[in-house]
Amino acid sequence: MRSQWLIGSLLSLSFLLPSCVLAEDRLIEVQLPRGGIIHAEIADTPKKRAEGLMYREHLGKNRGMLFIFGQAQLWTFWMKNTKIPLDIIWMNEKKQIIHIARSTPICTRKDDGCPQYQPNDPAMYVLEVGSGEADRLKLENGSKLRFQAP
Repeated sequence: MRSQWLIGSLLSLSFLLPSCVLAEDRLIEVQLPRGGIIHAEIADTPKKRAEGLMYREHLGKNRGMLFIFGQAQLWTFWMKNTKIPLDIIWMNEKKQIIHIARSTPICTRKDDGCPQYQPNDPAMYVLEVGSGEADRLKLENGSKLRFQAP
């Protein structure tokens, strides 16, 4: 009886949790060259890619979002409606880092005038992490990340 009450209470409170907590079953482990791991949400649909980390108030340490694209291109990102500064990390099809936009600031503009960020070479994957994480984790161009793309 007590366990039924606990489950019922948790279910009734689930509406208070942000969507990122409810989507944790879709996390992927991104293994870093020096042994660390980023637990990343997967952005593999047009809707998830368009929203990304918009409207989030917080992104925990060793957390991020991994964008998976069907083909390598010069994928452009911006910070419109993003409330936390980010490091944006582009990778080629071999999962090697080809470009890092460090500490991209939030953009509070209401129009489409927010700065855009893109690599110089085509990318297949993009990883967003909190501002300063690329430096803390010693990520640089040429570093190879490991993960199993779904």
